[in-house]
Amino acid sequence: MSFGRAGLSISVFWFTFFGALGIFFPYYSLYLKENAGLSGTQLGLILSVMPLVGIVAQPFWGQVADRTGARSRVVAFLSMVAAAGFVLLGLAPGFVLILMAAIFLAFFSTPIIPLSVSVALAAFRHSGPHAYGFARSWGTVGFLASVLIFPVALDRVQEWQGLGPLPSGPSEPGLGVMFLGTAAVVLLASALALALPREGIVSLRAARGEWRTLLRSGPMRRLLFFSFAAYLFVTGPMGLLPVYVRAQGGTLETVQTMWILMLVVEIPLILLTGTGLKRIGARGLLAAGVLAGGVRWTVCGLTANPYWIYPVQMLHGVMVTGLMMGGPLYVDRVAPGRLRSTAQGLVAMVGLGLGGIASNTAAGWILDHVGANAPYLIGGAGALVVGLGIGWILPPVAHEDETPSPSGRGSG
Repeated sequence: MSFGRAGLSISVFWFTFFGALGIFFPYYSLYLKENAGLSGTQLGLILSVMPLVGIVAQPFWGQVADRTGARSRVVAFLSMVAAAGFVLLGLAPGFVLILMAAIFLAFFSTPIIPLSVSVALAAFRHSGPHAYGFARSWGTVGFLASVLIFPVALDRVQEWQGLGPLPSGPSEPGLGVMFLGTAAVVLLASALALALPREGIVSLRAARGEWRTLLRSGPMRRLLFFSFAAYLFVTGPMGLLPVYVRAQGGTLETVQTMWILMLVVEIPLILLTGTGLKRIGARGLLAAGVLAGGVRWTVCGLTANPYWIYPVQMLHGVMVTGLMMGGPLYVDRVAPGRLRSTAQGLVAMVGLGLGGIASNTAAGWILDHVGANAPYLIGGAGALVVGLGIGWILPPVAHEDETPSPSGRGSG
């Protein structure tokens, strides 16, 4: 595995940026529900903002990156503005202002991961199948570090401010400090992004209108359909996990413990992505991811027994590794190099965007009108169907050590 300076800069950026997300995402829905006092439907709408705005933001910034070739600089700029967005979101009172702040944040934050993935896959194109997984694993290590550290820091802040849970109030009244913490770490990531690779195939430029060739690619169209279906069933339950835990009588520490279980498994799986890619290919990784999500959410929907719920969270690692690694790797095998940022943004737009919007909105409505377990039963069943049908949905593509055909189709 050839790694070098490029691999180091990518690893450090992902460790920092995903570390910021580890402060924010595990507790965001809990903050909105308890601290901001939003209803289940309002919660679902706010959680849908990220994917909704991503529909525009991800392909837009992907095109900016592909047309200019300045992919790393675009990542640095977006990270800097996103840091300001997290501050605004933490200061916003009430549903309307939270919605507006979330829209601003989403426009600049949602393209960061797809763009940084396009930089990494280009930089590691000739470094062997393990280099990308090794660098990406540092993102999960950063996320895990934040999950471990933030609750401790929050306790100290609340003790210093004399805050404590009230019978009719939020269980963690100082939880809003997570926005400042996230903003500070994202700002650091924006500085580190300036060291990301800029030369060689990372800087390839696309011609005007060339992005339309992606929509004429059969494998790309079928991947877009699969991504929408997969994220439709797995996203909403993931976003509501803190609310689900509270409904089962859990606490912030319960959420933290679950995240630790998820991430401890995720790290070695991401490290082994290269081995998995050589054995089962990108399509096999996607199948494993969506099927793991189906089993996980089905179990959560069927029982409140912690002896079942806790262990099944370890499938999170399989789910994330399969979907978040298999998807970009599949794209990289079927899309031209000069359109890699647009292609990654397009898949994120349809999957995390359209699929995520529908999933979060439906999950919030189901939470209000049916109950906390219902989104998990529906999401689990749907994900199992999609996973079992992947052989009919997606064509096989070349493995990492094979050369894709000029048309972008794999040899099978």
